[in-house]
Amino acid sequence: MIALTILGSNAAYPSLFRKPTAQIVSISEDIFLIDCGECTQWQMLQFKIRKNKIKHIFISHLHGDHYFGLIGLLTSFSLHHRTDPIYIYAPPSLCAIICCQIKASNTNFSYSLFVYTITNATTLLETNYTTITCFPMDHKIPCWGFRFFEKKNSRKINPDKIRTYNIPFSFYPNLQRGEDYRATNGTIIKNEWVTLPNSSSHSYSFCGDTRYTESIIPFVEHSDVLYHESTYLHNEITKAYNRYHSTAVQAAKIAQLSQSKKLLIGHFSNVFDQVDLFETEAKTIFQNAEAVKEGTTYLID
Repeated sequence: MIALTILGSNAAYPSLFRKPTAQIVSISEDIFLIDCGECTQWQMLQFKIRKNKIKHIFISHLHGDHYFGLIGLLTSFSLHHRTDPIYIYAPPSLCAIICCQIKASNTNFSYSLFVYTITNATTLLETNYTTITCFPMDHKIPCWGFRFFEKKNSRKINPDKIRTYNIPFSFYPNLQRGEDYRATNGTIIKNEWVTLPNSSSHSYSFCGDTRYTESIIPFVEHSDVLYHESTYLHNEITKAYNRYHSTAVQAAKIAQLSQSKKLLIGHFSNVFDQVDLFETEAKTIFQNAEAVKEGTTYLID
């Protein structure tokens, strides 16, 4: 199961109604942060996010509404005497920016910080539970989308059957990978006797700031949930293009063409206090569309 928590959904700057982009993705024991706009720490407090569980941070691009909260978060980690390392994946220049901020404030972190530069579409990270890839968006400066793939074993233990056989607990991971068990007396216990087929794995795709571009479709096709920015309504499609952003209708077209199961839209213009119209427009193209709400956790299972 993938759990997605929206911390911020606004474009450009904070408002009374919404905060800039930040999201938490949880997959088993992995907790990831996507973008870190202003107010991210405040949102974490408000929505009870355990920030010390975060190890990997993904920054889509270096416009302020997507990373101006980062140095504050990194400093807070140190003020709380964190010792576990932090890994950041971001476009070029972020490392130099962080180094400048650290030097100016004469700060020494209590933990190790590693910053990896994204320069091409690739697999960024593999853990025991997750694979994360990146892909380019069409924005004014280098900007990246991310896709999170849940890893699952092919089989799961059948608790009603496993008790019948004296199989040591240490062999359970082998059973989950589909192996048979050979007892000490040579008897073979078939895998299908004690396991069940596992449910299919899931994926979540995050499309950061971008013009409408079908070039991203191969990277996001068949997503269980697709998040796509929707800064403008469709009557401002020319403004969206000139400012390297998308409309709700365009986001819905990407969801439709990529055969995604669900569309979430966000990064709303500050002009709008309410976002119902964005969702209404998206649903004219792709019915299973929803405008994100801050503090909401979306379960992908």
